[in-house]
Formats: sequence, structure tokens, C-alpha cells
Amino acid sequence: MATTEFIAAIELGSSKVTGIAGRKNSDGSMQVLAYAKEDSSSFIRKGVIYNLDKTAQSLTSIINKLEGELKNSIAKVYVGIGGQSLRTVRNVVSRSLSEEVIISQELVDSICDENLEIPLIDMDVLDVAPQEYKIGNNAQADPVGVAGSHIEGRFLNIVARSSIKKNLERCFDQSKIEIADLLIAPLVTANAVLTESERRSGCALVDFGADTTTISVYKNNILRFLTVLPLGGNSITRDITALQMEEEEAEWLKVKFGNALYEEENSEEAATCSLEDGSRTIELLTLNNIIEARLEEIIANVWNQLQLSGYDDKLLSGVVITGGAANLKNLEELFRKRCKIDKVRTARTIRNTIHMADALQKKDGSQNTLFGLLFEGKENCCLIESAPIPQPVRKPEPEPASVGGFFDEDEELKKQEEEARAAKKQKDEDDRRRKEEERKRKEEEKRKKQEAKRNKPSWIKSTFDKLSNEIFSDEDMK
Repeated sequence: MATTEFIAAIELGSSKVTGIAGRKNSDGSMQVLAYAKEDSSSFIRKGVIYNLDKTAQSLTSIINKLEGELKNSIAKVYVGIGGQSLRTVRNVVSRSLSEEVIISQELVDSICDENLEIPLIDMDVLDVAPQEYKIGNNAQADPVGVAGSHIEGRFLNIVARSSIKKNLERCFDQSKIEIADLLIAPLVTANAVLTESERRSGCALVDFGADTTTISVYKNNILRFLTVLPLGGNSITRDITALQMEEEEAEWLKVKFGNALYEEENSEEAATCSLEDGSRTIELLTLNNIIEARLEEIIANVWNQLQLSGYDDKLLSGVVITGGAANLKNLEELFRKRCKIDKVRTARTIRNTIHMADALQKKDGSQNTLFGLLFEGKENCCLIESAPIPQPVRKPEPEPASVGGFFDEDEELKKQEEEARAAKKQKDEDDRRRKEEERKRKEEEKRKKQEAKRNKPSWIKSTFDKLSNEIFSDEDMK
């Protein structure tokens, strides 16, 4: 039976494009109904689309696979946006008031609008994380209703290159797929794997992807810092290919034998490992020296970014590691040594419950963002074609027959009809003549009034004549 209610999501990663559709259960868990993935290494690099045609073809293929499993059409999907240029920019907007007033919602909204006017070159503000508002010397999360004469709004704008969002939307337009909502991938991942306690007390989420490593810092349940490093699991794989092998072979060796803190046992012979097909043998020390060198570089960059955020000494809940490249043995221990942070844990699954076939679910952290997108979805993504409303059939109205048509066969009635027409014509002519005479009469009356007004002596002349008659009366002259 076809499913008519579900949420669909697509994640565009550097190693694969993944699509998923699921239905939320009453207990808050998610039942996965369809799953599909395509390799993206040939058209997405460092989380950024660089071949639009191939990306559009991949999206079309993903949707077709999902619809085949769902036995229904998908109207829209939730999409995660990330990439190398994603980062946060701090901004402060202040207002000095003429006198102490109670802060209104309108004033706060105007400050938020002014924050969006921050000048950015070739960058778009994708989202805003309000930090706090400072009124006088007091910081307020919600300033509405507080009295003050000066307010300062502090914002954390999440920005990325304009081309990232533009190219993403172009690909979905080309594939004729509607985007239900464009979600910031690192924020979705954080919502999926971090506990409320970790976000409140302070923690850093480090997502090891294929081509990028994303760092998100939280404190007091607010995002404080976000940046993306152009280094990831594929950087390690490409280093291993220096041992004269293909990337597929290097990836297999990394996953199978990789160790972030490898220590060789005291033995006469060096420990070795073989390729999957057994064609070559490589010393484990050589392999893991390559892996450890690149990991130390990545972790050093992560620690540098944490220091730049200003929260390196405020992370009471430490560091949470996730992502597909976070499964190397002893990675947590290497973090503790290089970052001076004691609390380090690896999040291989999300906090919510997922019901999915074991063959499809990978509990290695590589699907955390995808599952997060699924849980963020609120609207039904199924294409429900509403039946057209039946329109009432209107019978054509018969054209009224001409008056003469009824009298074609009656000479007497024909004569009466002609007389009636002549009488009507005479009446119309009399009415027209009467109206014309009435118009002329009114014009004549108007003309006479105007002429009488012109001939009437002025008030000064009338008064002068009256006084003259009184002064020089006939009796006085006698």
C-alpha cells in the first residue's frame, strides 16, 4: 500500500548524496520508509557543488529511488546546506535612547533588522543566532519589558558564499524538486546529537566529514561559534595513496587498520597488514605514522579555532566528536592529549530513536546529519493530488427569438407591431425635443440673470446716490 504521509530529506555530502523518507511515530521515534544514496565525489568537493548538471542528475536519481520504495510521489524535501565557506560573523547593534523607556518588541525587531544590513562581500546571511542584549550593564536574553536608556544587541550571523545557496537552488530547480526548507547542516547535527546539558554547560561539536571538519561551539544553549576546516577523512586517505595504491585501497586500509595512537609492540618482526585482495603487504607502523601525522594537523587546527572562539576554557562538557571519519581507533585519546580537554566522547548515533533496517543503518556517525534533517521536518512531503472539483454543466440558454419571428404568419399582429414601433419612435422624438427646449430655457434664464447682475449699480454708487438725494433735496434748494 502506498504511503501518503511522510517526511523526505536530502543531504549533499562530499562523498555521497543521501536521500531518506520516514514517518514520525506517536512516541517520537522515526520509522524509515525509504533510503537511497549516490556517490558524489565527482561533483561535490569540500561540501560545495561544482558540477551542477551531475548534481541535478544525482538528485533526480535519488528522488526516483525513494518514490519507487514509497510507491508515491514526493512533493518537496528538506535539504541541509554546509560547505567550506560556512562560518559565523559577530555583529553588535546599539541604540541610545533620549530617555529611559521600557524596551518594546518593535525596538528589538528594528535592531534585528539593522543587524541584517551588515555589509558582506559576496556572502549571504543564512541564519542569525541572537546572543544576548545588553541594557546598561546587565545582559538579557529577552529585553522586552526592561527599562533602559541604552540597548546593545549582540548577534552571531551564519554566513556563506552566495554561490553555495544559489547553486544548490539551481540544482533542485533543474531537477524539478521543491525545497521545503533549507537547513544549516551543522545546526541540525548539533540538535540531533548534543544533549541539553552539554549545550547549556558548554561543549564543542567536531564533525569529521569526508572533505571538511566542522566545529560548532555551544554555551548556555546558544550557538557561540561555527567554522569549517577544509580537511577531513579524505585528506588521510589521499596521504595513504603515497604508498603507491588506489584511493579505494587506501580507504579500506584506513578503516580496517587505522590507529590514531599506534604503538608498535616489541618484537623481532614488524607488524604488517595486507590489502583486501592480498596483493601487497604494508607495515602497520608506516601506515599509522601517515594517519597520525594528518590527524595531528587536523586536531591542531581544531584547537586553534576553539581558542579563537574564546570559549576554549569554558567547555565544561568538553568535545563531542561525530562524522564518518571519527571512527579511527584512539581518536578520542589523541584529542585529549593535543587539546588539553579531558571530556571527549564520540556520538555514533543520534539521541532520537530510529527504526531502520540493520543493513542500511550505519552506527558510525556518518548518517547523523541525515537523520537530523528527517527529525527537523514538520510538513508532509507526499504529493497529494487533489481531485478536481466538478463544475456544474451549464446548458446553453436558447437565444431569444426576434420579435418578428412570432408574427411571421399573422398580418394583423405585424401591423400592430409596426404601429407600436412608430409610436415608440414618436415618443422618443418628443422626449428629445422637450429636453432640448428645457435646456434652452434654462440657458436663457441664466443669461438674463447674468446680464441683470452686470447692469445693477454697485453698492458704492447706490449709497452715494442715496446720500446725495438726502443732502440736496428739492426743499433745501429752495
